[in-house]
Amino acid sequence: MADAPRFKFQTPPVGVAGGGAPALINLLPGQWHFGAQGQLKTLLGSCVAITLWHPTRRVGGMCHFLLPSRTRRGAEPLDGRYGDEALALMVQKLKALGTQPADYHAHLYGGADTMPEGMNTKFNVGVRNIEQGWQMLDQYGFQLQGIDVGDDVPRTVTLKLPDGTVTMTRGQSVNLNKAGK
Repeated sequence: MADAPRFKFQTPPVGVAGGGAPALINLLPGQWHFGAQGQLKTLLGSCVAITLWHPTRRVGGMCHFLLPSRTRRGAEPLDGRYGDEALALMVQKLKALGTQPADYHAHLYGGADTMPEGMNTKFNVGVRNIEQGWQMLDQYGFQLQGIDVGDDVPRTVTLKLPDGTVTMTRGQSVNLNKAGK
């Protein structure tokens, strides 16, 4: 039986919106972007987003990963759906610019518990994603500037690349029992 076709997750294209304003780039799960132009935005549940910003060079990026890691086979390319690989892709990009992780301000968001209360089985994907994000940021030596993780709320994260402004807004609880209280 032939393998099912796989979707290829890539960095979304960057453009400039009419009037010279930076284009809005909506990152879907498994996508990442690194550069100097655009406004990056993503919506998170159990997934995690990491933002990076170099205040002197005025470049940065964001990744949105679904799972902490995987076992790669052979020479499989890095895949942004996995936390360790998504951050490795961004580190490759920033090193190609002659910069180092310690020069960047990092933010870590997401990892919500999206499973309803009372479920017999919990996979703790959000918690595992958070742990992977912490571990990778520490391993590479990034300067952690902002964090909002866990709980049971979705989050929207935006990074404005022209100036490095990061905003995060929390949605309502995904647990209907808590949301009504």
